[in-house]
Amino acid sequence: MMHQGRYITRFAESEADLHAAQHLRWLCFLARSRQAGEADESGELDHDAHDAICRHVLIEEASSGALVCCYRILPLSGGAEIARSYSAQYYNLSSLAHYDGKLVELGRFCIHPDWRDPDILRLAWARLTDYVETEGVGLLFGCSSFVGTEPDSYADAFAMLRERHLAPKRWLPRVKAPQVFRFARALRLRRPDPRKAMAAMPPLLRSYLAMGGWVSDHAVVDRQLNTLHVFTGLEISAIPPARRRLLRGGA
Repeated sequence: MMHQGRYITRFAESEADLHAAQHLRWLCFLARSRQAGEADESGELDHDAHDAICRHVLIEEASSGALVCCYRILPLSGGAEIARSYSAQYYNLSSLAHYDGKLVELGRFCIHPDWRDPDILRLAWARLTDYVETEGVGLLFGCSSFVGTEPDSYADAFAMLRERHLAPKRWLPRVKAPQVFRFARALRLRRPDPRKAMAAMPPLLRSYLAMGGWVSDHAVVDRQLNTLHVFTGLEISAIPPARRRLLRGGA
């Protein structure tokens, strides 16, 4: 167990813990896209087959036990297991199939919409950093989501990703999903406004980029979760030492 300010973090230990995480995910990813009066057959839970093979991290307010953040991690022993990942449903990840080292997929990261304390994100990264270092993980990856499915409002953010943060060619994911926004191609002539670009970046993606992370050259349009998401990778060896010390000392 780790702590930061008012919060503690731990792994889910019971079915009740998992349901609490699934409800928070539903609140963050599915409830916002429901139409008034629309029937909801989900039971107010976001769940899929990957839940059974992942470990689930919970961040709670210590005094009340309120769940304020959660995410799941899927450890992979090497690139040969990349097809087991959630991301592989949406991206052709054959370029990573020969990755020689341990990988971890970070998924379904969400913070309760009523909680905006930066200590929550700090603790989330500190917990993940501890796991990555303890297990000797070489590559962290996942999908970073923008709210909504219309790319126009994120033009500056996507243009900055194209200009500064595309994946190395040896790891670059190829298109697999039926509906994508090929921003590297569509915005090749656009010069991003840095202020607008960073304001539009999801907090998780901003953290990835600050540590040297990279993204796919296209975004997947996910209408089920009402998001646009980009594949995101972070080679642990590329994290600047000062940033790693900050993450390690964050909790």
